Amino acid sequence: MNIPYEIRIGWRYTRASRASRRNGFISFISGVSMAGIGLGVAALIVVLSVMNGFQSEVRDRMLSVLPHVEITPMMANAMDDSEAVMQAALQTPGVLAAAPYVQAQALVARGDATTGVMLRGIDPVLEAGVTALANEDNGANGKALRALVPGGFGVVLGEGLARQLQVQLGDKITLALPSAQPTPVGVIPRFKAMTVVGVFYSGHFQYDNSLIYTHISDAQRLVRLSGPSGVQLKLADLHTAPSTARQLDVALGEGYWVSDWTQKNRNWFAAVKVEKRMMAIILTLIVAVAAFNLVSTLVMTVTDKQADIAILRTLGATPRSILWVFVVQGATVGVLGTLLGGAFGVLLALEVGTVVGWIEALFQIQFLPQDIYLISQLPSDPRADDIVPVLITSLLLSLLATLYPSWRASRTQPAQALRYE
Repeated sequence: MNIPYEIRIGWRYTRASRASRRNGFISFISGVSMAGIGLGVAALIVVLSVMNGFQSEVRDRMLSVLPHVEITPMMANAMDDSEAVMQAALQTPGVLAAAPYVQAQALVARGDATTGVMLRGIDPVLEAGVTALANEDNGANGKALRALVPGGFGVVLGEGLARQLQVQLGDKITLALPSAQPTPVGVIPRFKAMTVVGVFYSGHFQYDNSLIYTHISDAQRLVRLSGPSGVQLKLADLHTAPSTARQLDVALGEGYWVSDWTQKNRNWFAAVKVEKRMMAIILTLIVAVAAFNLVSTLVMTVTDKQADIAILRTLGATPRSILWVFVVQGATVGVLGTLLGGAFGVLLALEVGTVVGWIEALFQIQFLPQDIYLISQLPSDPRADDIVPVLITSLLLSLLATLYPSWRASRTQPAQALRYE
């Protein structure tokens, strides 16, 4: 195969500069540039993968408890026509299941421990089709929610809340409801003794520490509602929730508020998106700094190769050919650094949970306190639509860094270069 001599000479210069003792300093700077590009690319891939994994993990844990879409009445506390609304929703394309629910704020107490909670009344059978937490395939969680029966006034607590109240199965807790009742001594909150029949674990700190389930019929009696608070839906594709919500809003007409899971957590997802964008910009600048170290490497190489450039020009090489010789040399460093960094970054992103766990065990520290970051393990989700732009950007920055030194080399005059040789 006939390889252009510019590529062969550029590749030879790259190998020679790394092997020659006389040019050891140039070789060192070239290696530092390659390592800097590789580490910058690897860091960018790992950070973006971790942020993708963090967002996906928290989203999945949220949606193990929350439905994809909720329908609530605008002008009333209860939805008396919930059956009709459920049937209308199930006829909408993409809706797989529907279930009624009751939701109210409450206080729960046991002994001296008191905390605010979200009381959620569900039908365990219908709920299994809507949320993953109640599904029979979810092991202990599904079994715990199945223990809720009408008239039993049983509750299923989150694991963190159960630990906070120091309760076990069969223990009694006191539920204080905001709907007051008149008494001879004045208006006081309503209290009800409830039996702990199960404990669930969603992996989401907020829900595990502030959510309790009871049967929907018991919840309606406790809150004194004539019907459910609303209807929740599960979709075939969670990403179609916004469009499905708009479609249902039109189909149901006025009097109902239709919301989807992206609206309930809009601020959190927006914050993660902005943070991901800013981290990408910052780490891209690190890659740019490493890439532009190639400028100093090539400037010194051009200075060292003045005699070689003059001989090539004397033998008939054009300025354009000289330019391409040094572009090939600089681009080789950039390509090798980018590819090595990309490979290392992908491998580290795939095993980042194991690596972080090993570091935490070694130094007895915790990088992700669960009460702050919602999850305790570092997830990772490498995606091609993040990795490919990172590699392309690194290659473009490396190529851009080679242009000026290569152009200066192409402007070398043979007579001046050989004057002192």
